[in-house]
Amino acid sequence: MACKQKDKKFNVDDSYTIGKASFVADESLAPILDQELYVFKSLNKEAKPEIIYKSENDALRLFLNDSVRVAILARSVTPQEVKMFKQRALYPEINCFAYDAVTLIVNQSSNDTLTTVGEIKNMLNGKVGTDKNIVFDNANSSLIRYLRSFSGNDKFEQKNIYALKTNVDVIKYVSEHQHAVGFISYSWLLEPDKAYAPMVNKIKIVGVKDEGNKDYPNSYFKPDQGTLAMRQYPLVRSLYIINNTGRPGLGTGFASFVLGESGQRIVLRSGLLPDSIPTREVSFSK
Repeated sequence: MACKQKDKKFNVDDSYTIGKASFVADESLAPILDQELYVFKSLNKEAKPEIIYKSENDALRLFLNDSVRVAILARSVTPQEVKMFKQRALYPEINCFAYDAVTLIVNQSSNDTLTTVGEIKNMLNGKVGTDKNIVFDNANSSLIRYLRSFSGNDKFEQKNIYALKTNVDVIKYVSEHQHAVGFISYSWLLEPDKAYAPMVNKIKIVGVKDEGNKDYPNSYFKPDQGTLAMRQYPLVRSLYIINNTGRPGLGTGFASFVLGESGQRIVLRSGLLPDSIPTREVSFSK
């Protein structure tokens, strides 16, 4: 009788490619995840997965409260969070599926095209005078958490630092203000939709030099698949899919798709760096 009871909280009438399921994801990852979801649903007509986009803090809260069983984030879970899951007899499967770049953008008319890791840290810590406004998506985002860790500053209290709402808001602000520096996810610049593509044409990406890089201490790099793969661009973050379903359902099916060759090829074509670069066979003949 116990085996026949249905989980009242989660739909158990789903399989790898059939049924309904909801996942939560960091909203800054929407461009790549929308592509993954579109192809997955196109290949599996009876699958109806839904991705709920939230800020990192809100997404993590839903995941830790067991409101959803699959989370797609720009960070892994901590040992304390894993311990919390194990206390509930849940053992999350944690897999990196791609690498993203935290990208600096400026207005097209700006003369600032190059910077260094040291200058970025000083700027975020208010140690250098600047007439530029620094903007990022929102105060609960994965981006601000990354920048706090990167700069060693837990609180950005400078008067010239502003939290907006979304990555598109950052692009819009920088496109309209000459004296502005924005921090966004690289994925939002790769294939912009019609709604904000004109704004992308009014901004440019800043090259970054990492003085502490032993191999390239004097070189400036902009984000692309090559500089991410070669660890030349310094502001890189890993993207994770965390599956806590504990059973072979639609959540596991979607996670397997993203981590498999088809899902990794979508990442490759998007312009981000896949965790497992798909192989390409080439035949030579006389």
